[in-house]
Amino acid sequence: MPMVCPVCQGPFAPSGRRVYCSTACKASAYRRRQGARAPQPLPPIRLRRPLTVYECDSCGERAVGEQYCEDCGTFRSRVGMGGLCPNCDEPVAISDLLPKEVLPSDMG
Repeated sequence: MPMVCPVCQGPFAPSGRRVYCSTACKASAYRRRQGARAPQPLPPIRLRRPLTVYECDSCGERAVGEQYCEDCGTFRSRVGMGGLCPNCDEPVAISDLLPKEVLPSDMG
C-alpha cells in the first residue's frame, strides 16, 4: 500500500521508517520546520554601458554608451561613468568634473 508524502502529496512505496518520497521533500520539510526564509530576489540588472563615457585612442572622439568608433574602426577606451553635458550636449565623465585631489589614485 503506497504512502503519501506530506510535502508534495505524491504517492511512494514505503521502506523502513521513510516518511518523505525524496531527499528534496525531506529538505523542504526541514526548512519549513526551521522557519527558513525564502531566498530574497536579486535586484534588477542595471547595465553600466549606457552610463559610461568612452574615448577613441586614435581620434580622441568621445561617446556615451558606444564602445566602437565608426570613424576609426577601432574600440574606444573607457573614461568612466558620465553622460551628456546639459549645456553643450558633449560626453562628459564624472572624473572630468572633479578635482584631481578628490579622485582615487586609480582614476586620476
